[in-house]
Amino acid sequence: MSSCVPARADSARTEHIHPPHSPPTGGPRRFRLAGADVSASIAVFLIALPLSLGIALATGAPLQAGLVAAAVGGIVVGWLGGCPLQVSGPAAGLTVVTADLIQQYGWRTTCAITVLAGIAQLGLGCLRVARSALAVSPAIVHGMLAGIGVTIAVAQLHIVLGGTPQSSVPDNLLALPAQLANLRPADVAASVLTLTLLFLWPRVPGKAGRLLGKLPAALIAVAGATAVAALAGLRLPKVDLPSWSSHALATLPDGPVLGLVAAVLTTTLVCSVQSLLGAVAVDKLVSARPGLTGRVKRSDLDRELLGQGAANIVSGSLGGLPIAGVAVRSTANVSAGAVSRNSTMLHGVLVLIATLLLVPALELIPLASLAALVMAVGLKMVSLNHIRTVTRHREVLVYAVTTGGVVFFGVLEGVALGIAVAVGVALHRLTRTRIKHDETAGVHHVHVRGQLTFLAVPRLSRVLHQVPQGVDTVVELDGSFMDHAAYETLQDWQKTHTAQGGRVEITGRRPGTRISEPADTDGCRCRPWTPWRNHQCEPPQPTPPPGAYGQGETGTDTDAVTGSPGRPSGQSEADGPDGPEGSDGRGKPTGTGVTGTPSGLSARDLARGISGRELARGISAFQRNTAPLVRGELARLAREGQQPSQLFLTCADSRVVTSMITSSGPGDLFVVRNVGNLVPLPDEESGDDSVAAAIEYAVDVLKVRSITVCGHSGCGAMQALLSAEPGGAQTPLKRWLRHGLPSLARLRDAPESPSEDTESWPLLAGHPPADAAERLCLANVVQQLEHLRAHDAVARALSAGDLELHGMYFHVGEAQAYLLSGDPVSAADGVFELVLETDLTA
Repeated sequence: MSSCVPARADSARTEHIHPPHSPPTGGPRRFRLAGADVSASIAVFLIALPLSLGIALATGAPLQAGLVAAAVGGIVVGWLGGCPLQVSGPAAGLTVVTADLIQQYGWRTTCAITVLAGIAQLGLGCLRVARSALAVSPAIVHGMLAGIGVTIAVAQLHIVLGGTPQSSVPDNLLALPAQLANLRPADVAASVLTLTLLFLWPRVPGKAGRLLGKLPAALIAVAGATAVAALAGLRLPKVDLPSWSSHALATLPDGPVLGLVAAVLTTTLVCSVQSLLGAVAVDKLVSARPGLTGRVKRSDLDRELLGQGAANIVSGSLGGLPIAGVAVRSTANVSAGAVSRNSTMLHGVLVLIATLLLVPALELIPLASLAALVMAVGLKMVSLNHIRTVTRHREVLVYAVTTGGVVFFGVLEGVALGIAVAVGVALHRLTRTRIKHDETAGVHHVHVRGQLTFLAVPRLSRVLHQVPQGVDTVVELDGSFMDHAAYETLQDWQKTHTAQGGRVEITGRRPGTRISEPADTDGCRCRPWTPWRNHQCEPPQPTPPPGAYGQGETGTDTDAVTGSPGRPSGQSEADGPDGPEGSDGRGKPTGTGVTGTPSGLSARDLARGISGRELARGISAFQRNTAPLVRGELARLAREGQQPSQLFLTCADSRVVTSMITSSGPGDLFVVRNVGNLVPLPDEESGDDSVAAAIEYAVDVLKVRSITVCGHSGCGAMQALLSAEPGGAQTPLKRWLRHGLPSLARLRDAPESPSEDTESWPLLAGHPPADAAERLCLANVVQQLEHLRAHDAVARALSAGDLELHGMYFHVGEAQAYLLSGDPVSAADGVFELVLETDLTA
């Protein structure tokens, strides 16, 4: 039952468990801790403990500061934050910033800066500007993290070799040869063992690997190196946790005002951006876990910013490191099965307990082992996947400049350089417009590639005036923006050229214009994949001649369209260059009445004429917008022949657009459509040669690698099967639907509820179907896959391993596709799993 209060006052059927004006029965809700949250918190704690110490070591802060930040991040952000499953604490992305602050201002002033950064985050959260932080280019963020990773790795390499890092990357690189000449074998041995365990632990094969893989590699690596160092009696620098009585707390900031302001802004920026991006990433991880989407709410980014600010205030006041969302721990939390924010909070409690009770064990850890762990984390921050992504989007320059700026100048300076380069690249793309002129078969073509702004007007005007007077001209626009100056230039030239006897056709994308909109549907926007008005617009009403609808009835003119370059106002996109359809070439209607509608036509004739014009408009839009883009590919397919990889068998329903829902193009799919996506059995009595021939041709001739049977919601054929009554005239539709009777029998043989026998109940993303019609649609997909196996061509290809069968269900109302998992024929009827959105740039 919905927990929402009905908005209607006449909701008499609403049931009340208790009287509407009395308090609910029973006592207050008790706090419950799910077992999944307990196990997830332990897994995150085991990862956070060594990483917190390592990050504190890398920053030069007291080692206890890392544990304080981990505990505060878990408890405070877990309680107040807007992303329930994100784990916060000392992050590797803050290492360079914090190290610079400690070196410049000292530890206690750095704690004060952390407090001020937390206050700034609270202010930003109250202003609700969290979403604006996501406007930063991903190339800048990835470049910042890569630069921080390089800085961390180079600095920690000195500790791995038994030395002490310098204050900057150039100094560390210059000191590296001397450090290699004086390396300490014991430190190197502990570091190499840590890195070896860290790399090999997740790769242990077999059943033992699955069991051992439940323990985090970071913990095993540090624990293994610590045990070996202790057993071998190696003399190395180890963790030194001073007494809590001497723990340094925050003090009033001391230093130049501008420098402190810059430090606070840098800390705020890095903490906020990393936390918000981490929250968005956690949302994606949550959506990928079946059954978790409804239990865990989507992140509230403004609340997350408030939680991070509160945590930084507490951490800085208690002498802890700055806090941000941590990707490694958050991923481990979701993967370990966490279902609420309790796992994050419990992990913070466990860190606090370890800080108080496990000090003797922590002081056995070699510093070289922690340095090796942090160095590995830094190297992972330089992601090859990110580099491929920014290269694909032509933003590698922004990425490289940001990375180099962070490495050689600092985080704030590197980010500023990256933003400047990103703005420069955007302006360059906006102003980079290629305009060329050529002549083909007596027709002059002006090609415009890019955005048409006032900066491109001189070149556009120069090229347009190279076109001779009185010739046929085609202006091809390929861009998504045209400002007023460019529009005026193009329109003025068009009027002049037309007045001199020439003809002008403007093709391609025309920004700012509508697609043949009728005047009586003001404000309507049809979708870009089709000019047909069957989605959001009312169908145009024809204007009859006087008396066409009876005495006194009138209509409106539906041929008026908004003006656009290349066409006088009132001329349809489907019209020819000489005037509207049905004209004599001079724009004068032929055989029309007063309103311009053919006189003496019935309403049916008028509707038929409108349908014809819609067809013509659709073809015209294809020729203008799509044909130039696919002409080369279609020419190749015409030469080489079709080589589709899939046979896609689906319903003839007009709402199921196969190319759109599969993102396929010409030559990709061999499509067979029929009423009910049925596959008749191959026998003489009930077989159907048309479907069987298509299957045989696809498998034996085209050599397709897979066959997909796709059903959909609201299928009329399935509704007809459910409501069919025995007997009656055998119409062609009834004779065809007899091929769906096995699906109906499968449905009726199944139990009445999924609780009785879940093995024979098709499930939709783990849930039973909404009603009998949807249940029959799912069962029909499974049944038709069985029918496919009965065809000889399919059976041979399956036995040879050359073919795969797939079941698919498309929910029209949700625009969501589901794929059938497992082998529904050999075992259960299977589960139709949700097909999730993925990062297409990765």
